[in-house]
Amino acid sequence: MKDITNLALFAHVVEHGSFSSAARSLGIPKSTLSRRIADLEIELGVRLLNRTTRKLYLTDVGREFLVHCQTVVAAANAAEQVTQFVQEKPRGKVRLSSPYAISQSLLVQILPEFMARYPDVNIDLVMTNKPVNLIEEQVDIALRVRATMEESSLIGRELLPSGQALYASPELVAEYGEPTHPTDLVNWPALSMHYSSGRYQWSFTSDNGENLVLSYQARLITDDLWVLREAAYQHQGVVSLPTYLCRDYVKQGRLVRVLPNWQMPVGKLHLVYPYRRGLLPAVRVLIDFLLERMPLAAGVAGIASDTDALEG
Repeated sequence: MKDITNLALFAHVVEHGSFSSAARSLGIPKSTLSRRIADLEIELGVRLLNRTTRKLYLTDVGREFLVHCQTVVAAANAAEQVTQFVQEKPRGKVRLSSPYAISQSLLVQILPEFMARYPDVNIDLVMTNKPVNLIEEQVDIALRVRATMEESSLIGRELLPSGQALYASPELVAEYGEPTHPTDLVNWPALSMHYSSGRYQWSFTSDNGENLVLSYQARLITDDLWVLREAAYQHQGVVSLPTYLCRDYVKQGRLVRVLPNWQMPVGKLHLVYPYRRGLLPAVRVLIDFLLERMPLAAGVAGIASDTDALEG
């Protein structure tokens, strides 16, 4: 690439959504900016943007190329900060995305320690169970529960095992009868987290290796696992929940595990961040801190003793 400035200009145009807005923020003529992006497309031999009279749209190639452009910009910003503050503590804002359950069970234990250790670092904690696009939403670090990490633009570091099981109140089980096969649940009321795909399904594997997927309709859909647990305790339906969240309720007889001979998929809690050659010092120290402290916090909370740990 002869002129990496064009990469930064391309990322700037996408961020602002139009040539006019980007040109104003940069203080350069719109025609100059448009010509630089056109030169970039000619140099690459591909179209990066589809232009209409009102809006710009990234092509598939443009979307992939944007990740690399943002990597270059991030590396430059990191180099500038390292040069400026090499003798000082990390500083600035770090945007961290995390599911509710992980935030309320683990992060609440350890973030105060991090904040005390790094008083010049501010944390913007975004609690959500919905998928987050780190690039588009400018998230520095995300905690995710996935079986595998498939996004090539992200670096994933495994933290903890994560799984779940079906639970219901003893009263509900008595009313509908003890199920022995997933299909026995067809007429049961169900509770669920929200899934953006709109597909509400449970996947099972039996002890003898049989695989089965069962679709269901949920009476209650929410991203709050505690609300789901309470609704199950109040006999409103069967629900898939993390085993650690239900451990005490099972011991107290409030909930029972449904279909204990059928296992649900086991995922892993990952720490993920965009692939970049340079990370701002504040982001780097938070990554290192979470990798060190979260497994320990899980052990203190009694989560690590479960083979099925967290969900979110």
